[in-house]
Amino acid sequence: MTLTAADTLRITSKVYRLTAPYTVSETAVERELGPGDVAVRPTLGSICHADLRYFTGNRRPEALKKKLPMALIHEGIGIVAASRSSAFRPGDRVVVVPNIPGYAFLGEDAVRARLEQGPSPDDNYSPDGRFLGSGFDGLAQSAVVVPALCAVRIPDEVPDEIAVLTELSTVSHQAACRVREQLKNASVAVFGDGPVGYLTAALLHHLFGVPRERLTVFGVIPEKLAQFDFAAAENVKSYDFAAGSGRFDVAVECAGGRFSADAINQAIDVLKPGGQLILLGVSEELVPINTRDILEKGITVFGSSRSCFRDYPPVLEAMKDPAYQRTLRRLLPDEFTPVRSAEDFAFAMKRTGEHPHWKKVVLKFEW
Repeated sequence: MTLTAADTLRITSKVYRLTAPYTVSETAVERELGPGDVAVRPTLGSICHADLRYFTGNRRPEALKKKLPMALIHEGIGIVAASRSSAFRPGDRVVVVPNIPGYAFLGEDAVRARLEQGPSPDDNYSPDGRFLGSGFDGLAQSAVVVPALCAVRIPDEVPDEIAVLTELSTVSHQAACRVREQLKNASVAVFGDGPVGYLTAALLHHLFGVPRERLTVFGVIPEKLAQFDFAAAENVKSYDFAAGSGRFDVAVECAGGRFSADAINQAIDVLKPGGQLILLGVSEELVPINTRDILEKGITVFGSSRSCFRDYPPVLEAMKDPAYQRTLRRLLPDEFTPVRSAEDFAFAMKRTGEHPHWKKVVLKFEW
């Protein structure tokens, strides 16, 4: 990383950009560090399925044409390298919020005025916002410049390897907050035994206080289901959905992909009349769902695939809990993957795509 002005007004970033499926090149990009901005040097990043869809070309051709070239990775943490905000100093550990609302680029005064108005849909769904790693360079670069609003300090009690799981956990937090009151007494079903399902169930248990007797995870792989010792576990291959109909108040679909249809329709089966169905799984294809039973039961359906800066502080605060940390560590690999070059990054992405496994792949950037 090279500072090119006395007041760190400009900074040069080494960027690992995906230029075409399976092709990553290194380039130097000069970033402007405006008033209220911080430059973050990424230290750890976690590979998401969305990253893999871009890397392997499993996105619609028009989406790839529109968004490439770009640096991948939107789940990660880093160290503040330079700051033009009074909120941060060089050396601070932060989580980078990849979802940047449009008003964050209007200056500190505009941001303060906007925050005084309270939460808004624009925080999460700003039409003129940016999402790092989706059309804009993500964390696979040596200097990520973001408005201070989108850097969240990591508490001392939260180690790096736990903090790197924050972004994905905040997506679940964003959705769960919409049923916060129901969660005080609701019976909850989570469909999906992968990382999204695990982090969602863990968040519901540790942050929202849903006890084991009211939390059930549905999955397919016995070895994965065995990791959910803080919840009841059911295998969809053997579960009697006819007998279990109308058992749950809230269901969260975390399967995504080709499993979306089965998971959504099974969730509809087990929901009570008036139940809430939350969709978190992402699919590139249209998904057929049982709308008849949605209508008959009066089920409310809503989806969420991203979070905003407001979701990060409560998640990081909850992550101070040693019990929550023990739960999250099960999702971490035995070793992190070092990344020192564009070739290292491409190799890590390719290997992850070819050999998927339950635990997250965590990249250790060595700039």
